Amino acid sequence: MNYLIVGASSGLGRDLAYTLSKNLCNLTLISRDKRDLEAMKSDLEYKYKIKINSYAVDLASKDSIISFLNDNEIELSTIDGVLFPIGMMSENDSVTQIKDEINQINNANFLSIVKFIEKIIPIFKEKQKGTIVGFGSMASSLGREKNMIYSASKRALNSYFESLSATFINSNINVQFYILGYLDTNLAFNKKLILPKASTKQLAIKVFKNIDKNNIKKYYPGWWGLISYFISLIPFFIIKKLFKFIK
Repeated sequence: MNYLIVGASSGLGRDLAYTLSKNLCNLTLISRDKRDLEAMKSDLEYKYKIKINSYAVDLASKDSIISFLNDNEIELSTIDGVLFPIGMMSENDSVTQIKDEINQINNANFLSIVKFIEKIIPIFKEKQKGTIVGFGSMASSLGREKNMIYSASKRALNSYFESLSATFINSNINVQFYILGYLDTNLAFNKKLILPKASTKQLAIKVFKNIDKNNIKKYYPGWWGLISYFISLIPFFIIKKLFKFIK
């Protein structure tokens, strides 16, 4: 099987690449860091004797994404599944953020994924099969003063994948979406968190085990689903009082 990983050099993206490679899947890896990608490619090909293609693409730039998709249509036609462990955050993400940064965060967390899926869907329809795996965030459950555009774009991604699931629910195109809590990655390094961080390696294994299933929407770890449910029950006048704790 041939899988495309968009955001392959992130903590989760890297673990997905190694998990899929270990199970003898051929990969196309996409990320911004060319040197990191080349090192991953060499290591994976040496360890698992599989075919790896890698491309450095600035996923925060709409022009770079469109250029890549237009230039690689033939290779994309061989893809059996696509995974999007991609995300971008900024310390300046607030109501006063400048336009360019807003566009970059929105592109990386939402629009780049939509552009890739638009290109992949006709291929999967022709094959009458395929897998699309997205990753959301608990940050989308509630508005906040900081990480405003990030949480909004992740909420849009959640809605988009719900629509994808509805579209392909009776087909062999598998749509999966994981809503993530705190993960043990560089983004959480040295931060004081009220709940424990979860393993990206264990998540990658879970994703692989579910790779052929359709209409999946899961929280990871699972107890974040209960937290999300209780958040949905809180009246807004109480949420306003809680804002100072969730910035």
